[in-house]
Amino acid sequence: MPKTQIITVDKNQPERDKIKRAAEIIRNGGLVAFPTETVYGLGGNALDEDAARKIYAAKGRPQDNPLIVHIADISQLDELVKEIPERAKLLMDKFWPGPLTIIFNKSGLVPFGTTGGLDTVAIRMPSHPVALELIKEAAVPIAAPSANISGRPSPVTAQDVAEDLVGRIEMILDGGKASVGVESTVLDLSEELPIILRPGGVTREELEEVLGRVDLDPGLAPGEKPRSPGQKYRHYAPKARMTLFEGPLDNQVRAISEMAEKLEVEGLKVGIMATAQTRHLYTKGQVISAGDRSAPLTISSNIFGVLRKFDRMGVDRILAESISQDGIGLAVMNRLYKAAGFNVLKV
Repeated sequence: MPKTQIITVDKNQPERDKIKRAAEIIRNGGLVAFPTETVYGLGGNALDEDAARKIYAAKGRPQDNPLIVHIADISQLDELVKEIPERAKLLMDKFWPGPLTIIFNKSGLVPFGTTGGLDTVAIRMPSHPVALELIKEAAVPIAAPSANISGRPSPVTAQDVAEDLVGRIEMILDGGKASVGVESTVLDLSEELPIILRPGGVTREELEEVLGRVDLDPGLAPGEKPRSPGQKYRHYAPKARMTLFEGPLDNQVRAISEMAEKLEVEGLKVGIMATAQTRHLYTKGQVISAGDRSAPLTISSNIFGVLRKFDRMGVDRILAESISQDGIGLAVMNRLYKAAGFNVLKV
């Protein structure tokens, strides 16, 4: 088992000596967790099949779940993909660097171990300075899924990463809290209509401003088969059983309050994921606000942290409010549905 170094790095102007140490680990086939604007990534050399195997092993991740490849310069695309469609160029101009992953047909250089056995490769250019400097210094594209044990809430701080991966990887670069808080949007351009395989940091509305109509993979709904292999697995799950409430906000608050009271009478410790607008309305349970409904990015940046906080508190049940699926809310609700195992109560 590797001894894990945890190195604090300036998130805006990363210290070169620290980045060089991390990049050397990547080049030598090791694993480094690093901050991106979305969540922390678990990075290895994307062109090294053995490094991909190590990522899957460290996370306990199924090997048919492709890894997203991170680059620091558009020029890196040429050797990784067979062609760059015109629509992809429009999207890269608008959203890279940033939280958008685009699916391409892979070149022979990218090993099947990185792509989960697929002929396609998922690529993005992160905007976080630490991520960009690490990729540049490593001089290889970096494959990086979220830096957590597979199935757990995604990590938005180095502490989250350490909880799951200390003793499994060589280094964690601590660059503070991730700002977006949910993973990148994954977009498939292989058909006439672009399809969102995973909602994320770039919204459907933003994509449609560039491309016109964009569809959502119907397989994201409960009980359906998703097109993206990774979406079929359990994700983002806290240790406690979670129930998500949907309906008018007053009804949500009333139903959550009633269930919290009932569960506490049964001797259970209850966590309530509320919002800034409602947290003062609850008199039972351990109440944590995920953010402000009028500023949904505050909620996206906090949901995984709240779920991990409930884990640390040792709650037995989690009761969570839902939010509007407009904008970033689509990604937030996708994560909450999956965290709750689609255990949804309409009120």
